Amino acid sequence: MATETRMVEQRSNRVGHMSKVQYVKRDIKKRKCRDIKRPVPVVPMALQELFVACKEVFKGPGTVPLPCEVENLCRILDNMKLEDVGLSNNLPFFKHNVPVKGSPRVIYTTIYKCDKFSLCIFFLPATGVIPLHNHPGMTVFSKLLLGKMHIKSYDWVDPTNSDDPTKPCEKRLAKLKTDSVFTSPSSTSVLYPTSGGNIHSFTAITPCAVLDVLGPPYSMEDDRDCSYYKEHPYGSFSNGGMAMTEEEAKGYGWLEEIEMPENSHMDGIQYLGPQIIDI
Repeated sequence: MATETRMVEQRSNRVGHMSKVQYVKRDIKKRKCRDIKRPVPVVPMALQELFVACKEVFKGPGTVPLPCEVENLCRILDNMKLEDVGLSNNLPFFKHNVPVKGSPRVIYTTIYKCDKFSLCIFFLPATGVIPLHNHPGMTVFSKLLLGKMHIKSYDWVDPTNSDDPTKPCEKRLAKLKTDSVFTSPSSTSVLYPTSGGNIHSFTAITPCAVLDVLGPPYSMEDDRDCSYYKEHPYGSFSNGGMAMTEEEAKGYGWLEEIEMPENSHMDGIQYLGPQIIDI
């Protein structure tokens, strides 16, 4: 799926399609005072199970989940639905025929965040884009809860010092990992610090909701800031005389680090869904 400090712009006055992201409301019938019972908050089992698993799996910077841990998290995420985070496909935001005023801006909400991991949801209106960006030193699980989107991802051909902030910006060769359209419900995708498509972009074909688990989360203080890239075809630059057929060249590209694109700005909203129990 995007650093919160740079990518998310908090706004108190919601505009455009932001007002259409709402959480499910349940009507409570009025009763006489003696009959009123305080409701006991119920956390969806899948969301609580995901949180507990994340606390066990993510051990902080410099660590990568074990294969068995990855499998368990994917199992939990694969079974998650919109309702587990307090959403419904009947909400106005997810209606294909609802027009979007102005530039389609992506919306972001945080379910939970600590130093070791974060749980968040991205809401992409139709044609909304999260441009090509990286996840330095991070393992990220992405679950498409609703919608249809195009995902394109790369990994560095030479991952050595790939996230070194002191290296000058230059065009670097990357291998194409994914270039496909995904429709919910689809299997959870996983990217790793140097593999799995660590550099990726999302383009919504229909309104989408994506649940992301990031471990560890972005942090400018810990040199895990987000970098953005511009793609160039493989044939645009020389590769030291390395011979490659036209078909093979389609699987590679040159990535040039760029300043934060205008369409990477996001609007942050408060998470109003079921609250997890931190145990």
